[in-house]
Amino acid sequence: MIESLGQESLFNILISLMVLIVVWWSVQSIKFDLFVRDPDGVKAKSLMIIITIALSHMVTSFLLNYLNWSTNIRFLF
Repeated sequence: MIESLGQESLFNILISLMVLIVVWWSVQSIKFDLFVRDPDGVKAKSLMIIITIALSHMVTSFLLNYLNWSTNIRFLF
């Protein structure tokens, strides 16, 4: 029981990190100079980090929820 909980936690961390890397890579292609005054400033970089974390959280939550739902569907029948 405890062992599977640890494995699930490790899996969730790895998925979160992989999604974070993909989202960070994707956010790099957005032209922030259209939305902020100083795209190389600290505020713009902070905004990019916050956007990356928010998007990563949403995508990771979706993926892990979907995985959980798909594994629990076997209890339906």
